[in-house]
Amino acid sequence: MEERLLGGTTARRGEAVFVSGGGCWLTDDEGQRYLDLSSAQGVAMLGHCHPAIAEAIARQAYTLALCPNYLYNDVRARFAEALADVLPPHLSHAFLCNSGAEAVDGALKFARLTTGRSAFVATTRGFHGRTFGALSVTWEPRYREGFAPLLETTHVPFNDAAALEATVTGQTAAVILEVVQGESGVNVAEPAFLAAAERVCRDRGALLIVDEIQTGFGRTGRWFALEHTNLTPDIVCLAKGLGGGFPMGAFAYTARVHDALHQGAHGSTFGGSPLACAAGLAAIETYRGERLIERSATLGTRMLADLRAGLAEVPIVREVRGLGLMLAIELRTKVAPILKSLMLDHHVIALPAGPTILRLLPPLVISEDEIALGVGAVVAAVKAASGAPSRRPASAPS
Repeated sequence: MEERLLGGTTARRGEAVFVSGGGCWLTDDEGQRYLDLSSAQGVAMLGHCHPAIAEAIARQAYTLALCPNYLYNDVRARFAEALADVLPPHLSHAFLCNSGAEAVDGALKFARLTTGRSAFVATTRGFHGRTFGALSVTWEPRYREGFAPLLETTHVPFNDAAALEATVTGQTAAVILEVVQGESGVNVAEPAFLAAAERVCRDRGALLIVDEIQTGFGRTGRWFALEHTNLTPDIVCLAKGLGGGFPMGAFAYTARVHDALHQGAHGSTFGGSPLACAAGLAAIETYRGERLIERSATLGTRMLADLRAGLAEVPIVREVRGLGLMLAIELRTKVAPILKSLMLDHHVIALPAGPTILRLLPPLVISEDEIALGVGAVVAAVKAASGAPSRRPASAPS
């Protein structure tokens, strides 16, 4: 039924029908449990159905679910204050929306309004979403095929500072980039490239937009991936972990950008609803209260080391890399059969990042035992694909 009525844009994986979840686990309609090392596309940073988020949503749903932005709301104000407290201090303003792609679209609009320019510069292998504006700055040609003409965008090679400097002109409204590219395989930007991006933008009057949709809220072991650098971007795009699993997006920006705005410059019917803000406030409090940002750094280092050790002699493995709990295994073969084996044979859910990269985005609440289970399954599946012998990982805890 779901495929017949809703299919056409997403390839399904397997026939399991998932009906419940808790922590790092999903359960299908036959009672089989699956370890979710994808965090539902990187969204369930606090795991599935975290009590603090569920309780906040339920409480707010009985209090006030909707309140448009032309009226003040207490929960929205408290969430805005909490968000400002964890953001870099120079990002003094924010707009609340519903998704990462919406955040990127809004950021592109604000960049045009601030600079009076129309063109954009993005990077190869970058992913920013599939709405019209976000698609324009996304690299993957198969996503953009059939939708031209898009916004005027030039893509430069990721980590090529010289190419970036040669491309940004007096017509460039903004450069948009990821500090760690997610969809293309956890590619970390070089410090020299990031420094060049900020310098060129400052010298030529363009804005610098950093996409933290996948990396924000502890995924890389810091609140935001830009904290691994000295970047001071003009706009930062947020989503995924922002609402603790509830659909929510935002983009934060400087006073310069704020000063360029006017009434009606942007809007959102559902953005910043009390229901979403209650979830977002509970999420920020949970990240802090459970010290999940620090935990991501510690557990990510361990998980990366364990994966490297387990896959060190496997010939089809090209590289194992990561930052915090954002990890990738680059292969010399197609990843699709390994993802299928993980799900069907090991009951583990992982993600692709292009045709030859296996991506892992476990919830920040993952336990050490669950890491061991997940690493064991991944190592077993990759070794099986290479023809190397392996031990079957331990079964899932009840």
